[in-house]
Amino acid sequence: MSIWALSDPHLAFGVPSKTMEAFGKDWENYAKKIETHWKERVSSDDLVLIPGDISWAMKMEDALVDLRWIDALPGKKIILRGNHDLWWTSASKLAKVMPPSIQFIHNNALTWESTKGTIALGGSRLWDTPEYTFNSFIEFRENPLAAVKNSEELINEKENGEKIFLRELERLRLSLNQIDKSASLRIALTHYPPIGADLLPSRASAILEEYKIDICVFGHLHSIRKRSLPFGKARGVDYVFTSCDYLEFVPLKIL
Repeated sequence: MSIWALSDPHLAFGVPSKTMEAFGKDWENYAKKIETHWKERVSSDDLVLIPGDISWAMKMEDALVDLRWIDALPGKKIILRGNHDLWWTSASKLAKVMPPSIQFIHNNALTWESTKGTIALGGSRLWDTPEYTFNSFIEFRENPLAAVKNSEELINEKENGEKIFLRELERLRLSLNQIDKSASLRIALTHYPPIGADLLPSRASAILEEYKIDICVFGHLHSIRKRSLPFGKARGVDYVFTSCDYLEFVPLKIL
């Protein structure tokens, strides 16, 4: 029984016009790449963590097409909301429609019984924070369709972003407060990176350390120079970056 992670699949079976193939050669036939690599590695007894940006759908009925595609792949899966998962709704509504092999983290915590003991899982999406930046690692490509924002829009965006981030920190604490205290291993899922590449303390990392998280998996970042992000272990937490294009669409074995 193994644990794997692969974030940001950005599936678009329900909304084919939004396929990531529009972003260039790296994303060509990406869903097929994910499927092939997944089936080569993951067994029916394994667990796969998908920390966000699962589907481009805006509506649940469209997202279900993507979720059923994931459900058909081997293993059990745990998903977390990403900033582009606009189809994501309340926990009660998600529970009614979620395919059988998929569980979700939404202000809650989960456990998984493995040959290595009980594994506790929790987390939250997080958001952008001025504490750190990854600009030096990203191969920026100009978007000709992007609107130029004026100074007032940028200020409002920054202020609103801080409010969202603080709310996400509370959700992180709420989730981790529910994890099994007797678990052999504690894993957190976040969508946004909870720490900078230099691994210096952050507001999110402080919470992860407080709850004695062993591994934190996350994604969100794209167009990263291959193998350039020096994440690793800091103050007891192992930080693992799992965006699928960075991993060349190959699930990463974390346990």
